Amino acid sequence: MPKMKSHSGAKKRITKITKNGKVKRAHAYRSHILNKMSTKRKRQLRKAGYVDKSNAPNVKVLLPYK
Repeated sequence: MPKMKSHSGAKKRITKITKNGKVKRAHAYRSHILNKMSTKRKRQLRKAGYVDKSNAPNVKVLLPYK
């Protein structure tokens, strides 16, 4: 049986799946036009977040080998 393909968009956004099954992700709005954003907001966006538990099963289907 051939290997399954991972979803390219999800690959770029999801950093890892934790031991407890949570899906870790990076925050959006960190790429450009940052001068109008406060320093506090930019600092908070550096930290990782988690995918909501209602969406986590769908993300795991997109990334079969993560």
